[in-house]
Amino acid sequence: MTRILGIDPGSRHTGIGIIDVDDAGRATHVFNTALVLLGDGDFSVRLKRLLLGLSEVIEQWRPQEVAIERVFLARNPDSALKLGQARGAAISAVVLRDLPVHEYAAKEVKLALVGRGGAEKAQIQHMVGIMLNLHGKLQADAADALAIAITHAHVRATARRLGVSTQQAWSRK
Repeated sequence: MTRILGIDPGSRHTGIGIIDVDDAGRATHVFNTALVLLGDGDFSVRLKRLLLGLSEVIEQWRPQEVAIERVFLARNPDSALKLGQARGAAISAVVLRDLPVHEYAAKEVKLALVGRGGAEKAQIQHMVGIMLNLHGKLQADAADALAIAITHAHVRATARRLGVSTQQAWSRK
């Protein structure tokens, strides 16, 4: 079994999803939550909450691999900058523990789970629930994080079958 931590970085909430994956690529739900970063203090305090909260999750659940959503270009430059900073804080928490990081664009995650890159959030939540046999409505950020972890599980299983790296398995070139 391999434990995969999926991260959906955000400047207000960061989704966390952890799954265990067997050698055949079958995933089992372990844990999910959304780190709430809002509260007293300026943006640097939010980044600290993210770094410390993610560090606690890593210490408690001991993932072996990490998958994180790649930054997309937002319409608002300030929002894009904050998202990039949150993503950087999340990656810092991971690499400080020498964990391998794999990045996936939102469209790639949607394609892997739903079969099309333009899937709606509700479709992602629904598919995550089905794939992990979860009941009840998932929190949106946590569902996205689980979707990222599932995507990585699929890509790594394909890479193993093909005898290539995860980067090569996902590449369309």
